[in-house]
Amino acid sequence: MNTATQAAPTNDRDLALVRIIDAPAEKLFRAWTDPELLKQWFAPLPYTTPVAELDVRPGGATMIVMRGPDGVDMPNGGVFLEVVKNQKLVFTDAYTKAWEPSEKPFMTVTVTFETMADGKTLYTAHVRHWTVADREAHEQMGFHEGWGACADQLTALVARI
Repeated sequence: MNTATQAAPTNDRDLALVRIIDAPAEKLFRAWTDPELLKQWFAPLPYTTPVAELDVRPGGATMIVMRGPDGVDMPNGGVFLEVVKNQKLVFTDAYTKAWEPSEKPFMTVTVTFETMADGKTLYTAHVRHWTVADREAHEQMGFHEGWGACADQLTALVARI
């Protein structure tokens, strides 16, 4: 079972996606932190994720490349700020490898996995943008549809692993 809800943002620069997913938090965390699993769900179809390099630790670099149906690659680099196994991931594109500032910071993401009494997980992706214009641009790119599709793909994946 997958129950979608839309979380109210805490300010005018935030977007959020909240789901109750019928899977343990451990599986969701693993799907976010195992590169081979992340490649299977991270981009909303028909987009793909041909590259997922993850150094899952505070300060560890990430490089995730999404590929559009037109073959155009969209690299997304960043660093992990916080990692709490099976509970929380915080990462940002404000820095690239080795804490080098990025050209244009766009967002910081907090993903939480809260175990519920029935064994399901309250999954929350809270995206904080640097500016209101960045948040508006992300909405216009299809944040709710895209992140929602990815959450559906994530749900399907954790049901199989």
